[in-house]
Amino acid sequence: MLEPAELDDLVARACAGDQSSWNALVDRFLPLVNSVIVRFRLSAADGDDVNQTVWLRLVEHLGDLREPRALPGWLATTARNEALRVIRLRGRSTPVDPQGYVLDQVNEQPDLDDDLIRDERARAFRAALQELPTGRRELLELLLTDPPISYDEISAKLGIPKGSIGPTRARALEQLRNTRAMRALVTASAVNE
Repeated sequence: MLEPAELDDLVARACAGDQSSWNALVDRFLPLVNSVIVRFRLSAADGDDVNQTVWLRLVEHLGDLREPRALPGWLATTARNEALRVIRLRGRSTPVDPQGYVLDQVNEQPDLDDDLIRDERARAFRAALQELPTGRRELLELLLTDPPISYDEISAKLGIPKGSIGPTRARALEQLRNTRAMRALVTASAVNE
């Protein structure tokens, strides 16, 4: 931990062009800058861009810093503002591959809301499966196995004719859609929109 006087001295020497003082400032405050950036869950490339911009801004404004002891707060605020700027810019434009039809993924990390929604749907699906009669639940579970198994294997495991698997599956899915758990999920989704 830097004492206030040490920080004042480092900032003054870095302003005067002392490379070792600049390196000491970067070494000391890089974890702070990274901790601010990581909260915004940016892609690795965007995070690196924000990090570089923060240090560039410091080079540009180090001489303007009236109170060297305010440097940690200045760095944290600048990192936050730069991360928000990147998020705003990313929201305005979506990169497109001119050679293809698929849009590039802007954010490499899944959105927290998407994770929560996916978990909620998985819980509702499991609860809905439990509402089905045993035979239909077992059929759907076998149809969902990974890697997939053949209708012949399903027929043998459940003791039902192979030709009845498709129609039974259709009835099971219809019944699944009408379970309390799935209706509650649909109702909750409609309320949240």
